[in-house]
Amino acid sequence: MTDHEIIEECRRGNLKSFGQLVVKTSPFAFSVAFRMLGDEALAEDIVQDTMVTVWQKIGKIKSADGFKMWLYRIVINKCYDELRRKKSAKEYAPDASEWAVISNHLSHDSTEQMENRETAALINLLTGSLSPKQKAVFVLCDLEEMSPDEASAITGMRKANVKANLHYARKRMSEMINKYS
Repeated sequence: MTDHEIIEECRRGNLKSFGQLVVKTSPFAFSVAFRMLGDEALAEDIVQDTMVTVWQKIGKIKSADGFKMWLYRIVINKCYDELRRKKSAKEYAPDASEWAVISNHLSHDSTEQMENRETAALINLLTGSLSPKQKAVFVLCDLEEMSPDEASAITGMRKANVKANLHYARKRMSEMINKYS
């Protein structure tokens, strides 16, 4: 069964097809959530919550063609919610020893594989000062390798705003890396 057929079956309420859809779409949903939040367990929760939302609302999408963008938008919005919740709960400020660990890591061979915890620490430290919108466009464009048009469709921002947020995110990331490397 093609992806399009699976989505159409899900729109008709076929739970078995939805299971197939979850298996196919969870990896990229997790990738975005993990990169946005830097926390594996939290990213898994976001994916699970996203899939519940997808099941509840999949009948309302007009066609299967826009499904992937719609799914990305749900993930990004759930990540925005979580980032807002985390910001109101507690501001995280890394100390000098944490920056030293990241700096040492950045100076090593970049071809080495990092474990998820190291990746999460790196993401949190380097993107911690970005706004949620900057973080979203950075993740979508630079990490997920999407075009500004695709990021615009997912985030709901105008293309010019996507480009501006991406510019400032890259600039801030460069400053952080240069400062602590």
